[in-house]
Amino acid sequence: MQNVSYGLLTLAGILITLFFWSRLVRYNEKLFVVYAAALFGAFLGAKVVYIAAEGWLHFSAPDFWWQVAIGKSILGALLGGYLAVEMAKKWLGYPAPTGDWFALVVPVGIILGRIGCLLYGCCLGERFPPAWFTLNDSRGTARWPAVPVEILFNLLAIGGTLWLRRTGLLKHQHFHIYLIAYGIFRFAHEFVRATPQILGTFSGYHIAALSVTVLGLAGFLKRRTYFKRIERV
Repeated sequence: MQNVSYGLLTLAGILITLFFWSRLVRYNEKLFVVYAAALFGAFLGAKVVYIAAEGWLHFSAPDFWWQVAIGKSILGALLGGYLAVEMAKKWLGYPAPTGDWFALVVPVGIILGRIGCLLYGCCLGERFPPAWFTLNDSRGTARWPAVPVEILFNLLAIGGTLWLRRTGLLKHQHFHIYLIAYGIFRFAHEFVRATPQILGTFSGYHIAALSVTVLGLAGFLKRRTYFKRIERV
């Protein structure tokens, strides 16, 4: 039942983002290709980063291929989705920014996915002394509430993006800001998540989180330079 719920929530996340994106497709059919590229890149990136970060550690396990089939990484999805969108837009010759919409739909999809994690019992936090904020795993062990904290972050991110849209601040930079903020958040949060450490206290997801931050910062600076150049022209 938990597997079914997890799959349905993942599907719901895709359908909700597709609904929001379909509103833009009415204005330009190329945006459907952009969305399809984002979806494909996100799935591919989610698998690649999962395997690189921890999937390879289970190579000799009898259920290795099952773990690869269900394992995925949000950080990898962000990296793969962003790069796929940029490639698709370049191939289509579509120069207009699309990130401000992604800054709203991506957190919604992540929240639904994390609710699935909560129901499935995956993506746990480290063991923690029992407290009012801890969650017990299936064995009754108190843990840091990693999934609820990430849901809270994305709810705040949606609120922040809506505020930026309403005030007109940093237009066309909202998704870059989200990538920078999420990358920093995940890098710090990774220290209290129960993920395999491959270099001292660092996990493979620390590297992925830094990559997301750098990608967002590079996109932010590139976009700012682009608009400054247009203003001078």
